[in-house]
Amino acid sequence: MTGKVIIFSAPSGAGKSTVVNHLIGLYPEFEFSVSATSRPPRGTEKYGEAYYFISAERFRELIAQDAFVEYEEVYADRFYGTLKSEVERIWEKGHVIVFDVDVKGGYNLKKYFGESALSVLIVPPSIEVLETRLRGRGTDTEEAIRERLDKAAWELDYARGKFDVELLNDRLEDTFATAEAIVDEFLAK
Repeated sequence: MTGKVIIFSAPSGAGKSTVVNHLIGLYPEFEFSVSATSRPPRGTEKYGEAYYFISAERFRELIAQDAFVEYEEVYADRFYGTLKSEVERIWEKGHVIVFDVDVKGGYNLKKYFGESALSVLIVPPSIEVLETRLRGRGTDTEEAIRERLDKAAWELDYARGKFDVELLNDRLEDTFATAEAIVDEFLAK
């Protein structure tokens, strides 16, 4: 293993992508690890930018080929995972890999990368605030929002004590400042 890894995890809607995008804008050596997924693109998402969009069948083939650092079937036929080739691509450039993944994925990545990784769990102020954020996106059906909220409650319970740092995302400016301090301390090691 070479290089460092920074893992941001959170339930859907808690703000991990916002924090990751902020940090990537500040640190030129950071590179976002693009995950693979079997879900269809949302809105203007493009292949290779937001995700590597692949079929569930192809995802299963790649699992059988041991092509993933980690993967999870989050919902039936909805896979998410980190390709080993993506990790190698970023480290070959000498960059720090930044992950934006769900809670189980974050925990599995931390186990895989060990001390080379900083794992940060972003937590919303409450499930009610999370619901407001999910509804504000305008991208999900009522059923999908309910499913995400149920999963979020489970994820927050599951994640407690499994990450290096828990970061409350209440006021965005404070969240950014705390994330920067956490990252600076990790990079100085």
